[in-house]
Amino acid sequence: MKVLVVGSGGREHTIVWKLRKSPRVDKIYCAPGNAGIGNMAEIVDIDPKDIEGLCDFAKSNNIDLTVVGPEVPLVLGIVDRFEEEGLVVFGPNKKCAQLEGSKAFTKDFLIRHNIPTGNYEAFIDIEEAKKAIGIYGYPMVIKADGLAAGKGVVIAQNEEEAIKALEDMMAEKTFGEAGEKVVIEEYLTGIETSILCFVDGESIVPMVSAQDYKKVFDEDKGPNTGGMGTYSPSYIYDEKLRKEVEKTILVPIIEGFKKDGLDFKGILFIGLMITQTGPKVLEFNVRFGDPETQTVLTRLETDLVEIIECILEGKLKDKRIKWSDKKAVCVVVASGGYPGSYEKEKEIHGLEDVDEDIMVFHAGTKAVDGKVLTNGGRVLGVTAWGDTINEAREKAYENVEKIYFDGMYYRKDIGKFVSKLD
Repeated sequence: MKVLVVGSGGREHTIVWKLRKSPRVDKIYCAPGNAGIGNMAEIVDIDPKDIEGLCDFAKSNNIDLTVVGPEVPLVLGIVDRFEEEGLVVFGPNKKCAQLEGSKAFTKDFLIRHNIPTGNYEAFIDIEEAKKAIGIYGYPMVIKADGLAAGKGVVIAQNEEEAIKALEDMMAEKTFGEAGEKVVIEEYLTGIETSILCFVDGESIVPMVSAQDYKKVFDEDKGPNTGGMGTYSPSYIYDEKLRKEVEKTILVPIIEGFKKDGLDFKGILFIGLMITQTGPKVLEFNVRFGDPETQTVLTRLETDLVEIIECILEGKLKDKRIKWSDKKAVCVVVASGGYPGSYEKEKEIHGLEDVDEDIMVFHAGTKAVDGKVLTNGGRVLGVTAWGDTINEAREKAYENVEKIYFDGMYYRKDIGKFVSKLD
């Protein structure tokens, strides 16, 4: 079969890498791809937001399956458009994609179905929002309602910071249209972890757990990013917690989908905060997480194509999904200055020197005249496996140190604090 993967990040590189392992797949295209993906698939120069262009390509090239990586085309309705043309596409439709496209939509869903989450209020008027400053005490969470590439969240420590965040989002339009509505939330304390789930509208099946690192600097300091690294499995996600999450979160989610007429078929990413009173939902994403995918999907032993087909046919509950016992660690290598301003087109050295038993998943890269150049804030995801988190971590960092580009930056503590508990 011929497969089209939409996207250009580390998540899409991982998806392509996994699809290549399927005996069912003969040819993979990726739009628009990156330098690393170009070594595994044929690159197609179509923007992920160009839904008509992607649709035309899929039709003219007889694509058997399209897998959508990023959230933007899903929110724009790529699945609905492809299905209108009779094309097979993997991902939730536009209605379901609101679960990521609107923080308020998700919060309403969670509250309506008694799924544990923090208290919140949503605002479209900046003066009304300012009146709500401090309603849940400090620190307080302020989120742009729409898509902001994982960066539209401010944790304000005081009134001054809260006012600035609201003015940046709602008046200065720092995040564009995403900030036309804001959500003010109760700040939850605990340990953050993530669960990716396969969903077919009838069943929800969690994957192995992962823990992400959002802050740009070591010890979880600095501004939020799209993710500076991850490891799987999460050390806190034991059997007791797994059962609690299933009972209080997963079952109510799938029942809520049915009650609300949300025919969700695809990947649901659930961001959790494990608090003293139990797990609570922080956010939903409607696609594979990045960089969680680099540690979760690489531990999947079952053919991904078979799982996708079961989901599209509503037969997920009948599919046995197998995972590797190996632990995985992914260290994100970023451009200096990220998540703020940074320079591009820095030549990357040392990629040919990394160990054969690890993977360097490309995120923000491009190939020019035989060279690999930086082309984004998050540039690479150096991913390694081991019998323990610590073993995988050491291997990942040994290989990070073989890579170099001007301004290169990475956190030094991905997975570090779990080694004592491993």
